[in-house]
Amino acid sequence: MNFERTVKMRIEFKKVTEKNIEDILKLKVKDNQKTFIESVPECLKEAAEKSCWRPVGIYDEDILIGFAMYCFWKEDQHVWMDRFLIASEFQGKGYGSAVFPQLLKKIESEYQCSEIYLSVFKDNTAAINLYEKNGFRFNGEKDIKGEDVMVLNLRRSVVL
Repeated sequence: MNFERTVKMRIEFKKVTEKNIEDILKLKVKDNQKTFIESVPECLKEAAEKSCWRPVGIYDEDILIGFAMYCFWKEDQHVWMDRFLIASEFQGKGYGSAVFPQLLKKIESEYQCSEIYLSVFKDNTAAINLYEKNGFRFNGEKDIKGEDVMVLNLRRSVVL
């Protein structure tokens, strides 16, 4: 029999600072995922150019396992969860499924928003599955880079 050990994750999101930037810059996805997401250095360059971006390291206790970046985009008045990656060596361990809902709660709390937007390439099926499991749906739009837009409606409807 194959028994898997249950691991308790203690996920924390930390701002990118001088203290952790070197480690964050080393984060990489698997080779077959490189066309789906910008590299961390590209993300941080973009964040330096546009102050609305909030880049964060994703930690399990004190171990850096991933990266995310999100913002309120004034041009379209939407909150965007723009980048989300689990480093290649931590993929397949349940981190994506555990971290993503926590990231969404963090974003909702920070912005008090009713919707969160993201964009994805149609052939990134693993990401689409994760997003759909967390309530995102395609809205028929494309972003400025030609990716398909998905939206999560956070409004809670009451059924009587």
